[in-house]
Amino acid sequence: MNRRIKLFILLFICAAPLFAQNVSVTAKVDSVQLMIGEQTDLVIQVKLDANKKALLPIYNDTIVDGIEVLDMAPIDTVYSDDKAKMTLTQRYKLTSFDAKLYLIPPVEVEVDGEVYKSDPLSLKVETFDLEEADPEQFFGPKDIMEPPFVWGDWVMLFVSLLLIAPAIYLMIYLIRRLADNKPIIRRIKLTPQRPPHDEALELIQEIKSRKSWQTAGPKAYYTELTDVLRTYMFKRFGFNAMEMTSSEIITELGKTENQKDIDELKDLFSTADLVKFAKHNPMINENDANLMNAIDFINDTKVLPDPDAKPEPTEKVIVEKRSLRTKILLGIGVALTLAASIACIVYIVKEGTDLLRSLF
Repeated sequence: MNRRIKLFILLFICAAPLFAQNVSVTAKVDSVQLMIGEQTDLVIQVKLDANKKALLPIYNDTIVDGIEVLDMAPIDTVYSDDKAKMTLTQRYKLTSFDAKLYLIPPVEVEVDGEVYKSDPLSLKVETFDLEEADPEQFFGPKDIMEPPFVWGDWVMLFVSLLLIAPAIYLMIYLIRRLADNKPIIRRIKLTPQRPPHDEALELIQEIKSRKSWQTAGPKAYYTELTDVLRTYMFKRFGFNAMEMTSSEIITELGKTENQKDIDELKDLFSTADLVKFAKHNPMINENDANLMNAIDFINDTKVLPDPDAKPEPTEKVIVEKRSLRTKILLGIGVALTLAASIACIVYIVKEGTDLLRSLF
């Protein structure tokens, strides 16, 4: 009987390591050798049954004296195909600023109240080897460099400075126009109309001075002279003499003027018709007589201005009352100009401060 008990105890002791193999803890460092200030990862991997709970270590600042913990990644969990096993992986970001060989003690993981440990690790941190024979291979800190002048950094500032003064002036003008509520006054320059006899006499004097009957021929001379008279009659009497024949003009004049002036003018138009249609070539004295008849007709029929009459105005004033729509537009203009001015000022202050700070 005692023999059977001993055999059972022996089998239990031998089977205990097999049960313990259900949990395994491994730890490794991605790089076991690094330069001072470089970083590496400490990877802890725990394999256990899916129904077990494990507590992995939490390092606050250092894992050992001289090795700093910069970051701790979330735990990565991977299950086996039958969901009976799982693997937990935890990564810690390490660095060191002291060159030496470090011994990382075994990592302890608690699984269902029982502690399991990994193998210890080593991490070698090396520093730079400065050779005195070649001191130029390393350089000290460089002096502060001044940034180059770039027009693109200043162009918007200059544009804002140029726009701010007109914008403020426009805003003040609009505010004053909106506040005074004055009507809008426009002035139009008027050109006084010349009397028709002045224009006609001036044109006849030009014909006389050019001696058109000699330079251009009788036909051109009489055409030009009768056109001046027709234009004068239209402006003076109001009938369209330019579209009337000579006989129609004489008939129309007979309604208003004395017969002596009409007879003289009748001789002029008769001569003009003969020259135009019958190739008549009048004498020089006849040309002069017809020109004088035209001048006498104009002087006899002209209307002199009334000396007591008021002079014609040279300027016309138009007064327009400001409507509600105009007031609303003025108000909107003031608001938009004020907003643009404020934006320009803010931009000038901000950009100017940044540029001066970068320079000094």
